[in-house]
Amino acid sequence: MKKRKLGKDLEVSAIGLGCMGLSFGLGPAMDRMEAIGLIRAAVDRGVTLFDTAEGYGPFINEELVGEALEPVRDQVVIATKFGFRIDENGGIIGLDSRPGHIRDVVDASLKRLRTDRIDLLYQHRVDPDVPMEDVAGTVRDLIQEGKVAHFGLSEAGMQNIRRAHVVQPVTAIQNHYSLWMREPEDGTLALCEELGIGFVAWGPLGQGFLTGKIGRNDRFDDPRDLRSTFPRFTPEALEANFAVVDFLRDLAVRKGLTPAQIALAWLLAQRPFIVPIPGGTKREHLADNLPAAEVQLTALDLREIDEAFAKIDVKGAPLSEALTSQIDR
Repeated sequence: MKKRKLGKDLEVSAIGLGCMGLSFGLGPAMDRMEAIGLIRAAVDRGVTLFDTAEGYGPFINEELVGEALEPVRDQVVIATKFGFRIDENGGIIGLDSRPGHIRDVVDASLKRLRTDRIDLLYQHRVDPDVPMEDVAGTVRDLIQEGKVAHFGLSEAGMQNIRRAHVVQPVTAIQNHYSLWMREPEDGTLALCEELGIGFVAWGPLGQGFLTGKIGRNDRFDDPRDLRSTFPRFTPEALEANFAVVDFLRDLAVRKGLTPAQIALAWLLAQRPFIVPIPGGTKREHLADNLPAAEVQLTALDLREIDEAFAKIDVKGAPLSEALTSQIDR
């Protein structure tokens, strides 16, 4: 697979794998051995960036990723995250980026991931009660100690990105970005370009909607599926939003591609430092998504896509109010 660079020197596959959905957030967890097999199949297909977090499960996703990647540890880049307070029952009860807590999380994550270093450590969400300088300074110290290699921020606003970057250079920003969620275009991408920071796009397939595999009659009412709380996935919004799918399917047919490949290739075409991390719970998803790294959309294709989406009035907020409230802007 083609490679891309995050920051100054972190080389990764042009498309990574978001591992959250293997064990949390999008319905029932996968069978453990099947999930391990899927991760290893991604490695075989050239994926080198694998994204997890202590909060996914919590904890069980890191354990899964650690077991799957242990045999190929030096061939891959493992990204994980800190930033939540998790109670003894596994409930996420708030934000916590105090320096001592960051250190505790990193030590626990290293054990779960079966490794001696975290390649890319993100603050999962900005903690308004802890100065960004203290967060960045703690990660800088962990880098000096060899426990962490690179520093990242997820869903951080531009002011906090600048503040962090002064203390410890930021390698990557991980924010929500896709054809139907364009907020990073309002300044974050330009800031990354200015500071030499990579951009990792989570949710690049619109939580599955942009693949064209969600049907008009599909319903999201499983409480284990976060989409059950997303206004964009109510029956009324989905029906209205099928204009998106209809367009992508038509273009995909004309290009000899799939809707997922169009959506991922569009992201890759926006900046050379963007790396999408689609999820996937089946090997067919890898077969659908990963060829997008080789797709070159023409200038006419990109113009047609932008003009089409400018005319589509996407209905519903992309995330729940609770998740939106945690985003730093």
